[in-house]
Amino acid sequence: MSERVMPGRTDGLITLGAADALWVDLTADSAVPTASGAFTCSPAHARMGYVLLGGHVVATVRASGGQWSVPEVEVRRVAAELNAVGMDPQDLVRIGPFRGAPRQEYNEETPLRWRRRITRELQEPGGPARAARREVGRPYHLAGIDWRQILVEQTRDGTQRTWWLPRAVVRLLDAAEHTETQWVQAARTRQAGAAVTEPPSYPRQARDADGRQTTSPEGPTASLRPYNAELQGQLYSVLSRKPGTSRRVAGWACAVCRTAPAAVLDHCHEHGYVRAPLCQSCNTLERPDHLYSNDIRVANRYTRLFHTDTDDWLRHWHRCPGCRARTTLPLPHLAAWTAHTACRSLRPTHPAPRGRKPCGVLRVSWTGSHQAPHSCLFTVAVDFCPSGEHRVLARVPYREAVERFRIWLAETAPAVAAAAGPDRLDDLPAQFRPVIVDTSGEGPALF
Repeated sequence: MSERVMPGRTDGLITLGAADALWVDLTADSAVPTASGAFTCSPAHARMGYVLLGGHVVATVRASGGQWSVPEVEVRRVAAELNAVGMDPQDLVRIGPFRGAPRQEYNEETPLRWRRRITRELQEPGGPARAARREVGRPYHLAGIDWRQILVEQTRDGTQRTWWLPRAVVRLLDAAEHTETQWVQAARTRQAGAAVTEPPSYPRQARDADGRQTTSPEGPTASLRPYNAELQGQLYSVLSRKPGTSRRVAGWACAVCRTAPAAVLDHCHEHGYVRAPLCQSCNTLERPDHLYSNDIRVANRYTRLFHTDTDDWLRHWHRCPGCRARTTLPLPHLAAWTAHTACRSLRPTHPAPRGRKPCGVLRVSWTGSHQAPHSCLFTVAVDFCPSGEHRVLARVPYREAVERFRIWLAETAPAVAAAAGPDRLDDLPAQFRPVIVDTSGEGPALF
């Protein structure tokens, strides 16, 4: 009989093998693919008192006979939450490899650190082909998610390989990593507090009426606190050097999506001011897709930045006092906005099975100095257009682009526009700071 319909088990305990079957059964229709062995195969931590599923911790229980089990109701709850997650397979986040990343050993007893696990798995002989095979004893899942099914490998110039996962999955794995860290810290705190009166255990266990040992579920994670402009107006060059800044950032929720734990301190490279703590996913979404130091590919993600989620992102960018006072965006973002929004009507379209679709790849480049943006000239073009490759759509001076942006901002986000302007702040640098362009994608807090 299927675990889904087995009577009298909903609020009871089930073995890890039965939990595996139930997990796969309940998540069969999930947009995020799941893996069998979530409870029994590495990197599960059943014997350490917990198992990671999605972005949550499920406490394990050890019965008097020594058999490990989990509460069935917890498996069902996490499965229901995962089933509600939507995943856009085209909205990708680069997860590696990055030059200069430290190579650290890991085994079944180490925390998730999912990026390092995936990178090591793919860099071993055989690479993605080996990762695609289910080898006994190898960590082929992460937090119950089968990452192999959705991993995208891209190659640039025929040599450089990069690996990508959908943004929704990246957020789930970031949340799982944060949740595990908080769980372990709470367990160690409980263990230290109980060391005087009882033998140490990891984590602390209690006996129920049937003589079974159960892992205490209370307080596995500390709730993330919302960001309330605590770092407003501070310079990144000063704040980043203060001891404990990274730990402080990790305690906030992402200031944009407000769901995932913050991982980086985002700042404006033109003016040097801190914006807010962001999760890795939102920080990657905001990063301009540089082809060269002055050339940006206008990818599909700009639809979210300048259309569907524009209010959140405009508020975030205007957390920089320099951008807010000048009612503008950093140069790369202003260039992308000019191509994506101001020149949208100029982009050619071609017949498609479902109407018409924009042709080619939209690109924007600029000439002039980063240190004097007013001298820049934006060139908006379409590459790989069937009617004329590298077709130039428009050339827009920086001053004109800024004026167009101010008009659009007042119409699109009136509250953001009302808080902007030169009369709002008078403690700003007299000149723009140079933009530090990093095209490798390795920086922890770009733009």
